[in-house]
This record gives sequence, C-alpha cells and structure tokens, in this order.
Amino acid sequence: MFTSDVNYDKFMGRYSMRLAPLFADFAGVAQGARVLDVGAGTGALTAELARRDAAAGAVDPAPAFAEALRTRFPDLDVREAPAESLPWPDESFDAALAQLVVSFMRDARVGVAEMQRVARPGGVVAVCMWDRDGMELLAAINRVQATVTPERTADISPYRRREALEELLGADAQSELLEVEASYTGFDDFWDSLTGGVGPAGAWLESLTDAQREQAREAAYREVGEPDGAFTLVGRAWATRATRA
Repeated sequence: MFTSDVNYDKFMGRYSMRLAPLFADFAGVAQGARVLDVGAGTGALTAELARRDAAAGAVDPAPAFAEALRTRFPDLDVREAPAESLPWPDESFDAALAQLVVSFMRDARVGVAEMQRVARPGGVVAVCMWDRDGMELLAAINRVQATVTPERTADISPYRRREALEELLGADAQSELLEVEASYTGFDDFWDSLTGGVGPAGAWLESLTDAQREQAREAAYREVGEPDGAFTLVGRAWATRATRA
C-alpha cells in the first residue's frame, strides 16, 4: 500500500469501507454479477464487489491508484481512465457503480452517460455521495474552515443533495440515505487523519500558516466535542440508482 492509500484510509477510508456494503446492497449487486467500479480509488467498493464475486472491472484516472488496484486485485480488469471516457464497449456490465465520485468528475453528466453506456439494458447505474450536512466529518471541517479562513469559498458541489443526484440519473431514479459510523481512538487520531494532504480538506490544511494550522486544530477540537478519549462520527450518504433503458 503506498502513502496515498494510507493517508486516504486514515481520512475517508474508515467511512468508505463501511459504506461499500450498504451501497452494493442498495444497488442490488448479486453474487456473480459483472460490475464496474468507476473512480475506484483505493478500492473500498472494489473489495466489497470482490467479496460478492461481482467485481468485473475497476477504473480510476490516477496512475498510482490504478497500479495499486492491479496489485491488490490481480484478476480484475483495471483501467486507467476518467469516468468521462470509459474504455469498455457498450453493454459490457450488469451494473456500473460510482461511490463518492460524481462530485469530483470533470463533467458528471458525461460520466454518468458513460456509465449508462457500458451497462447492459436492464442493468443498474448507481452513484452515492456524502450528504452536505449529514456527513459529520465534512460538516465539522467546513465549520473549521469558516472560522480560520472565512474568505474561502464553501463547497458548492450540487451532487451532495438527493434532488441533484436524482436529476443526474434521470426520471426513474430512486434514492436512499445510507448511514455509517467511524471510530477514532482520540482527538490526536482524528487530527492525524486530516493532515495527510488528502482531498480538498487536506490541501486546505497544507496551505495554512503554522499559526492558522494551530487555530484550525483548536477549532476542530471544539467541533468534535472536545473529546478526552475515543469517539465516533456519523457519515450519511445519498445513494441513487436507475435502470438502464
């Protein structure tokens, strides 16, 4: 596992690995189905699909992630490509899933259209994203950012709401709010998970001065309730699915 894997798993992996089985259940992934994991990253969903003997393909635009996926899943068809240009023929899969990805696609509409293209007629296309307010980790980070750098533009991704995801997938889309819980051994464990440079939050922390970073640490401590030991945070994600016509 390379450094980016470790840092991601500290930050978001503790949530995404718990989310994966709920998302696979929501998408109706059956034993032996041919499923594509779009934007597979470190493989949280891919691993769940493999446990169900349903992992047929995985794709990620980052060369390091794609290479790590090939090493971790040697029997899987892993490609390096963006969601907007999936390198498989039409109707290659029973389902195409994207966990915690659409907000980061260059063009989510094109990405979802590609997922629909590679799914067979009657197959499932499903996506999920953390709810903007219901994901306690990200909500706390947003409040810390507002305290330390109030001039910063807030996350305005439209795909962290049920309505936007349903509009993205089409008229027959169905949604469900999925909930997971992640544990921290203490505040130091929580803070360490933020300092690995992962995602927009990690990039923001790295951009701060030493004084601002200390201010952010103090604000984060308050935001998670000033814990003096182990604690948990809840993550809620909207999952949306549609049937490929």
